[in-house]
Amino acid sequence: MDFGLTDEQEQLKKEVKRFADEEIRPNATEYDVEEKYPWEIVEKAAEMGLIGMSIPMEYGGAGYSPLENIMVAEELFAADAGIGLCIGACSFGTEAIQEFGTEEQKERFLEPVPRGEAISGAAISEPDTGSDVSSISTRAEKDGDEWVVNGNKMWITNGSIGDYFVVLCKTDPEAEGRYNGFSQIVVESDRDGFKSEKITGKMGIRASDTAELIFDDVRVPEENLVGTRGAGFLQQMNFFDATRTGVAAQGVGIARGAAERALEYSQQREQFGRPIGEFQAIQHKLADMFTKIEAARNLTYKSAWTVENSDQPVTKLASMAKEYASRIAVDVTNEAVQIHGGSGYVNDFDVERFYRDAKITQIYEGTTEIQKNIIARELQGKGF
Repeated sequence: MDFGLTDEQEQLKKEVKRFADEEIRPNATEYDVEEKYPWEIVEKAAEMGLIGMSIPMEYGGAGYSPLENIMVAEELFAADAGIGLCIGACSFGTEAIQEFGTEEQKERFLEPVPRGEAISGAAISEPDTGSDVSSISTRAEKDGDEWVVNGNKMWITNGSIGDYFVVLCKTDPEAEGRYNGFSQIVVESDRDGFKSEKITGKMGIRASDTAELIFDDVRVPEENLVGTRGAGFLQQMNFFDATRTGVAAQGVGIARGAAERALEYSQQREQFGRPIGEFQAIQHKLADMFTKIEAARNLTYKSAWTVENSDQPVTKLASMAKEYASRIAVDVTNEAVQIHGGSGYVNDFDVERFYRDAKITQIYEGTTEIQKNIIARELQGKGF
């Protein structure tokens, strides 16, 4: 693995950091407190080519590699996780269309996203089904040349603002095998019978939209089926190596943002006649924080590089990166608050927000416990 970045990648990092510093950081607290979606910032991100970054260039995207995607994610999340997620999540669900969709589906659903004209979403989790994806109850039944979708989805990013969702449904309930009989179907939010209810009061990532989706006899044309009928679960598993590596990058960004602010605060805050950064206790905290971040970044980069360059699944490595980086995010933000003392307990300082935001990286895209199960399973050479 080459640890060096190309000139183009270095320039990309600089441009994204500039955008994050100028557009995201000054506004982050406002969007967090008010729990509102940052439409204007997302629009500017689209103008910069930061929306739908992995969508191929022939469909209007930037066609960034997995490594470039995580570089961008780190920079955005080092500014603010909520707004960073809004930018990265505009293309949720498009992975399935890119990999398994027809040419007509790609032109119809992919092309508007990078232009900022549409927001997509992936609808998998349900009120009673989180980690055990194979237990979903949302159904889609064939009626002539249409699918009729019924059920609920929970914790869906972009749920109340999205234009369409790639919905994992049970289409063949009699299929043999735990992982068979599922399909992915695109459901547009303007269909009759579709309803969303925004979820508020979240601990963190408050700028990002989260909602429950309700499907009540929602009819969509049969051509909205993505890929092979009955193979939706297996199709979905194709993307976890990349998406979990992406969450690892989010964790690295959150940890870095908090650590940088703690370092800056330690150089300014004085106690007993000198900056607190001159005290060994604080120095050791900072040393541990930045060392852990560097280790998490290297593991994340290795996972992204392997996703990009290997034709074999990197499930174990991706889960290692996700589990470790998310743990470091929680640990480092905790120490950042401690360094700030009482000031870290109020939202006058960013570390309070980073502390709350960090926890979600241990929950979505597979909990910490699920990642450890996967790592242990892979070590024993067992499939899911």
